[in-house]
Amino acid sequence: MKFIIGKKIEMTQIWQGDKVIAVTKVAAGPCTVTQIKTQEKDGYESVQLGFGERKEKNIKKPQKGHLAKLKVKNEILKTNLRHLREFRSLPEAIDLGDQVNVDTFQEGDIVNVTSNSKGKGFQGVVKRHGFSGSKMTHGNKDQQRMSGSVGATGPAHVFKGTRMGGRTGGNQVTTTNVEIIKVDSENNILYIKGSVPGARNGVVLVAGKGDLKFAKLEKPVEVVEEIQKEIKSEEPKAKEEENIEAVVEEAAVKIKEENKSTLDQDKKEEKPTEDGLKK
Repeated sequence: MKFIIGKKIEMTQIWQGDKVIAVTKVAAGPCTVTQIKTQEKDGYESVQLGFGERKEKNIKKPQKGHLAKLKVKNEILKTNLRHLREFRSLPEAIDLGDQVNVDTFQEGDIVNVTSNSKGKGFQGVVKRHGFSGSKMTHGNKDQQRMSGSVGATGPAHVFKGTRMGGRTGGNQVTTTNVEIIKVDSENNILYIKGSVPGARNGVVLVAGKGDLKFAKLEKPVEVVEEIQKEIKSEEPKAKEEENIEAVVEEAAVKIKEENKSTLDQDKKEEKPTEDGLKK
């Protein structure tokens, strides 16, 4: 099973020969493996991914502690991740800090897309359940979009589960068997056929059959060179500081010796007077 976390951008269209296909752009990855759960330790197997960035001041202390192990693993890894999601799959050789990109998917893959639908507040039965409404004939006033009778005469109460007006949307929705039309590896964008539930900038989970591709994050050569330059530039400074400290210590010792010699001379020169006082 392969999976990734993304963010819905917008809908657009792609031409394939003479056909135009409506697609949804999803900015997916790069995602960092933040936790690995095993059957022995947690009772089930899953991989937790982190996606997006958040300001450090807006991260709660439990999340900071949870993500602190990434810094221990590799100093380059980001710990200000915004979204954390689990997938019930445990690929072989996957480890903490590994990166998952859109390269794990290919054109033509069939996937399931999960996201939260748009919240529409309190709505009536026509919009919520698709009721046709009442007849718009003579004598039927202000009743076109009403639900009509909802209770039975005998029991004299409304049964649980009766379709009525209420809060609409804002629920987790999964669209199954959706095709990936295009994969843009440079910009980390997936073009998914059709519409994806939810508003723009909403979190989208994409999962499908196949082997998950992940990359081991290593320190780039440029970063290593910069660190080496910093170490070399700090070495002469440290030597200078050591020399300065040695000079200061020697000066302090000389001053102590001079003070001792002056005190000894003063004691020798002091003599008692007639009044029994010392000069």
